[in-house]
This record gives sequence, structure tokens and C-alpha cells, in this order.
Amino acid sequence: MTRRPGFTGVVATSAIALALMLVSSGCSTPEPAEDVFTGYGEVRYVYIAAEDAGRILDISVIEGDEVSKGDLVLRLDPTRTLISAEGAEAAAAAARGRTDAGGALDQALARAEADALAARQALRRTQKLFADGFVAQARLDADLARSRAADALVEQTRSERDAARSEARTALAAASLWNERVADADITAPAAGTVDRVYRRVGEVVAAGEPLAALSTPEGMRVRFFVPETELVRIAVGGAVSITRDGGSGPIDGRISYIANEPQFTPPVIYSDEERSKLVFLVEATPEPNSGIRAGAPVDVRLPR
Repeated sequence: MTRRPGFTGVVATSAIALALMLVSSGCSTPEPAEDVFTGYGEVRYVYIAAEDAGRILDISVIEGDEVSKGDLVLRLDPTRTLISAEGAEAAAAAARGRTDAGGALDQALARAEADALAARQALRRTQKLFADGFVAQARLDADLARSRAADALVEQTRSERDAARSEARTALAAASLWNERVADADITAPAAGTVDRVYRRVGEVVAAGEPLAALSTPEGMRVRFFVPETELVRIAVGGAVSITRDGGSGPIDGRISYIANEPQFTPPVIYSDEERSKLVFLVEATPEPNSGIRAGAPVDVRLPR
């Protein structure tokens, strides 16, 4: 039997190296797993609604449009509101004409006060003449009655003027309210964002407070993830986290804004690594931001060590 020179040494050397590798791998301390929790994005929409009922006259946006705060979104037909506003304005103008300085009621009060002054002066003259014995008691009683009636008319006219002024203020407030409702027919965006949904169409009649469109804002995005009870001691509201999404260019900074008080046994949505590749999303031609988290998309959330 012919033996190949050096073969035994090679085998021995390989065996020793393998043993050292096994010993080394068995004795080394494994790196701790990263603190990664799987979650998903969720949008808290800003719903755009009308303050009054009405018929939609025009819609100025389509789904996917970017809007700034104050941009026109929808317009309701203001015809009926305008009629009411014009009536309120007319009533307010009439009230102002009666109650403004120098108006009809002020003139009536001035006449009543002048008559009352004349009646008091006549009464004083009659009282002096009666004391001197030149007039009878009947004359004194008649002048006294006239003076009292004139004073009562002054108080009545002043009360009527004050009541009319109060009614005028009410009429002015009503006119202002109707004009405000006319302005409210133009429904504007309450914040900057993207029009995600438009729920109604031109010509439809809508109720007050009914959502007409949904607006997604940068501040409205949230990430939901689930943390075991044993990890709660490590987190707090305001704490920093790092978020990554599929296809993202890098980690996204975030902060914890809410921690539930009660546990739940099963998260409503679970995205495993195997299932993640099977996920599909309905696309409705809305532009995807250059960077950001899509509603419903899976994300990984890392806690600081």
C-alpha cells in the first residue's frame, strides 16, 4: 500500500483548525437581537365639512391635489342664504334709521322732553298764582295732571327708544350672521395637505357637518406597533424611536405620542417577513410623497438601546 507523503499532516492540520473553529463559535457570546417591532402606518384625516346644509355648486379639487391652508375646496349654492342675508340687512338698516342719533325715536324723545319741560314750567306758574289766590284749585289740578302725563310720556318714549336700540343690535347681529353664512358657502382647506378622498359630487345636497372630503396632513400620520409588556418600562411618551419602511432610503426619526392603558392579545394587523412580500395596495392615482410612510404600509420601529 502506497502512502502519499504529507497527507497525514494535512488531515491533522485541518482537523485542528476545524476544532478551533467549533470551540471558538461555541464559546463566543452572540450579539443581542435588535429591538425591532413591526407596525404599520395610519393616517388621521382632517375631514372637510360644510357648516350649513346646501347643494354643491362646484368642486375645485380632485383626489391627490395638494392644497394650502385657505384654498377653496368646494362651494355650496348661496342663493337661499343670500336672500335671507339681504332681508336681514334691510331690517338692520331700518332699525338703524329709527335708533341712530337724530333718528325718529330720538326726535320723538326730544319732543316729549320739551313738552314735559313746558308742562313743569306751567305748573310752577300755576302753583305761584294759586298761592297768591289768583287761580282756582281746578286749574292747579289740571296743570299738575298735564305735567305728570308729560313726564310719563318721556319715560315711555325713552323705554321705546332703548328697546328699539336693543332690537337694532339684534338685527345687526342677525345680518352679520347671515353674511357669515354666505361666506361659509365657500368651503376652504383648514390646513395644508393632500386631498385623499372627495365623498360627494356636484349637484348633491349635503347636511351640515357631513364630511365632504378627507385631507391628509403631514401631522396626521401615525405609526402603530406593538410592544410586549416586559418592554414597557423602557418606553415613555415623548421617547425617540427610529422607523424604517420598505423601499425607504434611510431611517426616519419619530417620537412616541401614545401608550395604551390596556393590553390586547392580538394586534389587528400582523406583517411577517414572509407575508410582507405578498402584500398589495390599491392605488388610486394619488401621488406618493418623495419620502414618507403610506397608510397601511408595514414599517419597522427600532427602540434605542
